[in-house]
Amino acid sequence: MIGELVKYPAPDGITRDEMIEDARSVIAKWQAEEDLLRNHFLWSDDKKWCYGFYLWKSRAAAEKAHDSEWKKAVEERTGTVPEISYFDAFMILDNETNIVTEESLV
Repeated sequence: MIGELVKYPAPDGITRDEMIEDARSVIAKWQAEEDLLRNHFLWSDDKKWCYGFYLWKSRAAAEKAHDSEWKKAVEERTGTVPEISYFDAFMILDNETNIVTEESLV
């Protein structure tokens, strides 16, 4: 699995309810991504940054979903190109299901 962390500025003055509505507006897009395992929507405590933490089947899938067109749309909306970092998600512990998943890079 590949972990991907996407960071971009939060809109000034946005409320939590507005942030949730904005996230809801993209749920269908991310649900349609066959190679996306999980997507976590995160907002920093200081309310200055938005993050998306994604778990993908492959880095290629992550890069395809967050292509230049997607980056341009984020830049137009926020004024900044999003920062993207990738991680080898070699083990996931899920305490809700009591499942530990070990993965090798494909």
